[in-house]
Amino acid sequence: MHAFASKVCRFLTNEDGPTAVEYAVMLALILVACITIVTTLGQSAKTTFTTVNSSLGASSGS
Repeated sequence: MHAFASKVCRFLTNEDGPTAVEYAVMLALILVACITIVTTLGQSAKTTFTTVNSSLGASSGS
């Protein structure tokens, strides 16, 4: 019985599980932020290239 109680106490005081969960949550948040930033920059770059392309097309067509 003492061995069981010792294992339960060790399990409750062990911080490996919660630490791994915290790292997983931080990783997920970082990935969401990176995806959002890349998507936003991609749309901005697309708009810029479209504007430049339109300006060059209008200039060379005249």
